[in-house]
Amino acid sequence: MVKNIPFYETLDLTLCGNMGRVHRLCREAVTVAVEPLGLTQSRWTALMHINMLKEGVTQLALSQSLGIEMPSLTRTLKQLEEQSLIVRRVDEHDKRSKKLYFTEQGRSILHTLNERITDIKAQLYNGFSHAQLDAMAYGLVKMEENALNCIKSQTKAKNDT
Repeated sequence: MVKNIPFYETLDLTLCGNMGRVHRLCREAVTVAVEPLGLTQSRWTALMHINMLKEGVTQLALSQSLGIEMPSLTRTLKQLEEQSLIVRRVDEHDKRSKKLYFTEQGRSILHTLNERITDIKAQLYNGFSHAQLDAMAYGLVKMEENALNCIKSQTKAKNDT
């Protein structure tokens, strides 16, 4: 008897591997679209995360959101400051901490960046129904939850030994 293999198991890479590859391609599509704005991948992603987390976010919170080490983030923030897109200010309540704010030029670039990302998303989502996109989104949220639970259980098991 021939066993029917689910489609996701027929992919050249694992499902997770394919998600990583598609993520890189999608990120590259945005990077190519925003290069004329003088933004590299690290710069536009930092700007988007500052916007998502809201102005006044600390450098530490931004590094955690981006999943990168502080030295890499510091270099990117310095470049964004040199482009006059952000300013870093010492936190009034914690002098060791710096908070991030957009300049007027930064807000203008952020507006253009959002427009370009909207255009790219329209191209990437072409041919998908809202139901298909919702199913993918719910699936990704569930897989992220499962991954976090997997990490927690493996870490706990490792610490218990």
